[in-house]
Amino acid sequence: MDNGKQVLTTGQVARICNVAPRTVSKWFDTGHLRGYRIPGSRDRRIPLNQLVRFMKANGIPLDKLENGLTRLLIVDEQKDLTDLLAGALTDRNGYEVRVAANAFEAGGITQEFCPAVVVADVDLPGIDGRTLSRFIAGRSELHGIRLIGMSASLDDTERQTLRQEGFHNTLAKPFNIQQLIQVIEATLRAEVA
Repeated sequence: MDNGKQVLTTGQVARICNVAPRTVSKWFDTGHLRGYRIPGSRDRRIPLNQLVRFMKANGIPLDKLENGLTRLLIVDEQKDLTDLLAGALTDRNGYEVRVAANAFEAGGITQEFCPAVVVADVDLPGIDGRTLSRFIAGRSELHGIRLIGMSASLDDTERQTLRQEGFHNTLAKPFNIQQLIQVIEATLRAEVA
């Protein structure tokens, strides 16, 4: 995090804490997270020192304050694709990207890296949507991770099935970088149930 940035928006705090902006607003409105409103507006601002106090008091890791990047894990066995996506997303502001080629690797990286979003090809062997969402839901330290299922064979039925299995969004292959970024950003803005 840029040390010159001493006041943050709820959106910035949400990314740092790996929660939805509405969650930050609730923390603010209940007095758990201190800050102030912009005069004549409903916009909230959180001083950096208050965010650090809140994160320490609630056991939220401070590592994201250091670089301010959104952590992203891409799971796909196509190394050329994951390298291309990781490079493009890292070159743009706001993303720290890791990649995994299979479910086993993804599980280990998820626990160590704790990404804000996991984008997983649900057609891979061992990447069953239900298994992946249960793995994440079953670990309190991973609560709040958003899941995006990608597939070359997505239809409305499969999209609905993935959502029922705990995925927050879906993405049909092939896609371009801008489409991926739009889906990631929309997923990060959405409230996690």
